[in-house]
Amino acid sequence: MKQYLRPLILLLTLLPLYAFAGDIIVTPDGSLHEALRQAREWRRTGDPRCQGGIHIIVRAGKYYMEEPLFIRPEDSGSEDSPTVISGEDGTVICGDAPQQHTQLFPTEGLERIIAFDKQKRTITIPTPPQDVLREPHLEMVLQQRWAMAILRVKEAKVKGDKTELTFMEPESRLEFEHPWPQPIVGGEKGNSAFLLRTTEQRDGIEQLIIIQGTQENPVNYVTLEGLKFEKTCWNRPLHKGHVTLQGGFPIIDAYKLEKEGLPWAATLENQAWIERPVAAVSICWANHVHVEKCVFTQLAATALDFSVGISDCKVSGCLFSDIGGTAILAGSFAESPREVHRPYTDLAPLCRNLSISSNSIINATKEDWGAVAIGCGYVTHTDITHNAIDSVNYSGICVGWGWTPENTGMSHNSITHNLVNHYAMQLYDVGAIYTLSNQPHSVMEGNTIYPHEPAPYATNDRCFPIYLDAATDGYTIRNNRITGEGLITKEQIGFNNPGPAIHINVPQP
Repeated sequence: MKQYLRPLILLLTLLPLYAFAGDIIVTPDGSLHEALRQAREWRRTGDPRCQGGIHIIVRAGKYYMEEPLFIRPEDSGSEDSPTVISGEDGTVICGDAPQQHTQLFPTEGLERIIAFDKQKRTITIPTPPQDVLREPHLEMVLQQRWAMAILRVKEAKVKGDKTELTFMEPESRLEFEHPWPQPIVGGEKGNSAFLLRTTEQRDGIEQLIIIQGTQENPVNYVTLEGLKFEKTCWNRPLHKGHVTLQGGFPIIDAYKLEKEGLPWAATLENQAWIERPVAAVSICWANHVHVEKCVFTQLAATALDFSVGISDCKVSGCLFSDIGGTAILAGSFAESPREVHRPYTDLAPLCRNLSISSNSIINATKEDWGAVAIGCGYVTHTDITHNAIDSVNYSGICVGWGWTPENTGMSHNSITHNLVNHYAMQLYDVGAIYTLSNQPHSVMEGNTIYPHEPAPYATNDRCFPIYLDAATDGYTIRNNRITGEGLITKEQIGFNNPGPAIHINVPQP
């Protein structure tokens, strides 16, 4: 279905009582793109209807997006004249329904691998039924401790009750050359687990709205309010598989160092370059962009992404449900062409003064088990407060990147009064709240954590209500609780080489 007709532009002399100068009304037989173009023309020409702001009112109905709605610097408002796009109850901005999967082996749950051979680049599994191996588009979904991989099967060699699988490129190279993460054989609780499936072979709409400025000319003062974003696809695994480093970030190049160590990390053994997952709504190089009281549902990858060049933005009062990847993503993760393990100092200031508050996130990470509910990379002065998270396969709230004790500019981050329930449903090496690297003057306070899920196919028991991973430093941690158990103590927190400036359960000043 396409939207051919122009939106109804109501002039002041024709307005009903509920409309004002600067209102643009869009009906289901109209076009969001043309409404935005009209607003842009008013801005460009200095039309008096811009005074007090432009309000694009999207009437109830479904708006199918054959291409994203691009919001540019020319669409910017100002503090006293913002650009607001708002929906009514029943306003839905949608793309295509996510691709459907059919699990073939085992028919329920997961099965354990038998062997993982780095030299031959094979994974050995119990032999599935022959009709499964005859499927033309067979995928292996593979659990590997804190991440997962989707590998397109190239060939299956049956050897009695065992079958050797080889895989297509580029995922075969990435899966077997990069050491972390890889599947575990001989783990404390058994080998890594997998399933075989087919996936509907089609590309569909992945993005609905893109708010994008430049460093020199950012987008300013735009609000999305009361909109429902529904149904997007995730096309990458169909063409490249999906091998991840952590947090749902696809690896695009990686390998193990022949000689361990680099100047900034003496024990570093691997190199990796990643790309950012696609998002239904993405925002970059933008100031004072607010996303309020919106609904995000049935989205196959990331739902909402504040990437780089972000200042004084917020997402509040939104509902995220049935999200394939991460619900809310923020900050740079040193995507390619940067290598992820260097201690960058210029990235954290590119995402500052972000507020993530009073949102509900239910059933995220459905497609990528290693994604998270709220994931922040290089950020500073970021406030994550009063959010409720229920049902994620890995960690709930993650802040920090870089695996470094160095000063990277990450600081003054706040994780307070959040609730996390039903986390670690598939993967371990996990925290309901998880942090990385040095973040001076940061605080973690008043959060409520439910007891973790059993993760039936995990290969170890590394699951914590709070996990201070890889050189985490600079946090004051106090008055966080596990329901039914009381205050979270130092003994219940996961530590992986934290820095000296971690303060736990200190009295309030």
